[in-house]
Amino acid sequence: MLENLSVKQKKIFIIVAIIVGLGIMYFIYNKIGTPSSEIEEDILVQNNSAESNNVSTEEEIIVHITGAVKQPGIVRLEEGSRMEDAIEKAGGLTEDADISNVNLAYVLEDGIKIKIPSNLDIEGEEEEVIIDDIGENISQETDTTISTSENQININKATETELETLPGIGAELASRIVEYRNQNGKFSSSEDIKNVSGIGDSKFEKLKDLICVK
Repeated sequence: MLENLSVKQKKIFIIVAIIVGLGIMYFIYNKIGTPSSEIEEDILVQNNSAESNNVSTEEEIIVHITGAVKQPGIVRLEEGSRMEDAIEKAGGLTEDADISNVNLAYVLEDGIKIKIPSNLDIEGEEEEVIIDDIGENISQETDTTISTSENQININKATETELETLPGIGAELASRIVEYRNQNGKFSSSEDIKNVSGIGDSKFEKLKDLICVK
């Protein structure tokens, strides 16, 4: 076929063939290559989404709240949430709720059960306000029964009002003690109270025989 064409016509034929070939290659690339890129992009987005979900799950705690709340049951909260957050998540308090002995600033842990007391509860019945995941009562964090057999004040349980009964502890220092406890956890020993700003060695000497941590 090409033998009957002139040199000029042959050149034109070859150029046209090259252009057609390039067009076919471009078509195939767009038809096959683009979806592959889109698939890779979708996979990347899904992986990023999965990683975000994993992070979100790790930062979540689940607690069981019962008693004098409007919507008792399982609630999901952000890690570091406090008693007040759980109550709000459960729809708030009922009209007969009694939170006089409940520490609303208590930092919650995953897996615990909370029972908000009610004015309708039987008088004198021991309340288990907070129960951990193995059923142990840890309500001492919110109890006001803070005296030992030696009538020492338990600085891990005392309210601000009760702390103010100690010599040299006014409203401001009592508030600092409770704030320190909420932020750093229980005092390991009575002497740890010196970590609270405003309580030095001389003040501790007046307190050491009047306080305990158990």
